[in-house]
Amino acid sequence: MNNRDYKKFNNGSIAHIYNRGNNKGKIFFDNQDYRAFLFRLGLCLGFTEKELNREKLIAMPYSRIRITGTEKNNFKLHVFSLMPNHFHLLIEQINDISISNLMLKVCTSYARYFNLKYKRVGHVFQDKFKAVLIENNSQLMWTSAYIHMNVVKDGLIKHPSEYLWSSYNDYANKRNLPIVNKELLMEAFGNVKNFIEQTLIYDVKGGL
Repeated sequence: MNNRDYKKFNNGSIAHIYNRGNNKGKIFFDNQDYRAFLFRLGLCLGFTEKELNREKLIAMPYSRIRITGTEKNNFKLHVFSLMPNHFHLLIEQINDISISNLMLKVCTSYARYFNLKYKRVGHVFQDKFKAVLIENNSQLMWTSAYIHMNVVKDGLIKHPSEYLWSSYNDYANKRNLPIVNKELLMEAFGNVKNFIEQTLIYDVKGGL
C-alpha cells in the first residue's frame, strides 16, 4: 500500500489507522478493556454517554470519563478491529480537525485507564500510530477486508462473524453500533451480500 505513515490529513481524508502495544505487548486483556477503548473512541467521535450506554457491547454506565472538545460531524468511523496487542481503524476526516487530534485523545485517555487498572507506568502504545491514506474505492474495499479478516489471519477465530471486537457484524449481521458509519462501505460494495463475499475471499496470508 502507498503513503504508509501518512500524517498530513485534510478535510475528506480517509485513513487506515493502526498501532500496537509497546514492545508488542498486550493492550487488551479482557472484555472491559475492549469496551473501554470503544467507549472512549465513541466519546471522541462526539457521541454522548447516553447514546453509547444503550449498546451493551460498548456500555460503561458508571464511567467518569471526561474528554473535552469533541462533537459530532468531525469524523466518521467506517471500520474497526481491536485485537489483543493492536488495533485497526478506518476513519474519515470531515472537516479541518485532524485525525491526529482524534487519535491523541483516544489513545491518551485509554493509556491512563490501562495504566491505572494494571498499576503500571510508561507507554502503552508503541510510538505514534501508523496511517495509510485511502486513495480509491478498490483500496477502500481491500482495507476493509484486511481489517475484518485480520483476526482470522492471526488464528483467533475461523470466521469474522465470531469476533465481537470488530465492525464485521455491523455490516454482515444485524448489530448496529452507533459509532460505525456504514454508508461509505455499503456504497462501495453495493450490498451486504457483496460485502460478505468480498471480505471472505480476501487472502488472509497477505498483509501490510
